[in-house]
Amino acid sequence: MLALERAGLEVTRIALRGWVGDLADDEDILERSRTRYALRGGALPLVIALIRTLILRPVSFLKTSGLAWRMSRRADRPLAVHLIYLAEACRILPWLRKAQVEHLHAHFGTNSAEVAMLIRALGGPKWSFTVHGPEEFDKPEFIGLAEKIRQCAFVVAVSSYGRSQLYRLVHHSLWPKVQIIRCGLEQKYFDAVVTALPSAPRLICVGRLCEQKGQLLLLEAARQLAAKGTNFELVLAGDGEMRDEIEQFVARHKMGSLVRITGWISGDQVRDEIGAARALVLPSLAEGLPVVIMESMALKRPVVSTFVAGIPELVVTGEHGWLIPAGDVDELARTIQICLDTPVKRLEEMGQSAHNRVLERHHIDIEALRLADLFRVPEQSGS
Repeated sequence: MLALERAGLEVTRIALRGWVGDLADDEDILERSRTRYALRGGALPLVIALIRTLILRPVSFLKTSGLAWRMSRRADRPLAVHLIYLAEACRILPWLRKAQVEHLHAHFGTNSAEVAMLIRALGGPKWSFTVHGPEEFDKPEFIGLAEKIRQCAFVVAVSSYGRSQLYRLVHHSLWPKVQIIRCGLEQKYFDAVVTALPSAPRLICVGRLCEQKGQLLLLEAARQLAAKGTNFELVLAGDGEMRDEIEQFVARHKMGSLVRITGWISGDQVRDEIGAARALVLPSLAEGLPVVIMESMALKRPVVSTFVAGIPELVVTGEHGWLIPAGDVDELARTIQICLDTPVKRLEEMGQSAHNRVLERHHIDIEALRLADLFRVPEQSGS
């Protein structure tokens, strides 16, 4: 959003649910203060918005209600949830009109994209959405992803892999709607003073502690290496629903001196932790294209990750790090050993190559300009 504003656009920030718990990052706290939330204030504002829209726009309301019903027919959530999406759309539409919004963009292909589609059906602005994966690709029929592509002005994929999965859902006549806009990093990542590779053999894994990030597989690989006498430290930066299981694994195998879990930390703290490590290890089972890989490469750290989704489009084995088959613990342990045995000079060369590649492909201002150009394209008839 900040990059779009630097590109000359005025951005109105709207979220559906809001936040849970405290925020660790000052930038997130600032953005929260700039954002309006559709579900804040309880059910009454939504009911009022529904009634007002029914009275003022009865024809479009009934048409949009039918669309919400059709979206619920094969969905993984009941009709009542889709009617809540309709109520959210009714509440948000006046905000958009007051702000004179010309284009509405949803940053995910799940419920926020459905709300944007319903807003358009009620008479709101043209709209688009971004699909990151993997959630959207796990259940495209249940979230009506094909219908959203048919209804929108355009849809953004963050990688060629993501684009290919969207192509599978719709007739080839709609393929021109699918555009690739890569996730990007702020200039501060490229301008940051990069610390020298540490003498300590420290590795870091950054991400939510969950099944798809593969931390339990990483811990098993670490256990194998420790049993062979390999000297290293592993930092797990993040928190999540699997923290208890991960802590139990660490305790059961007496790995407390080997593994450190940070919990939720701010963006600045993540950068510091990456800078204190020799390499990032992210053995993901499912992804879109992880921003933390971009961040680590920008900070001149090589990457150990998996041949999953868009990752191979960015990381080339032998040039920027190492990629392995997802779910292969033995190969993960072997590759981590290779990384730890690689001379520091070679790691530095890989880190510099990684920095150059991510700068070329993932600069936020360049990608935001491309997205802004799409926003400015007049809607085609029949879209």
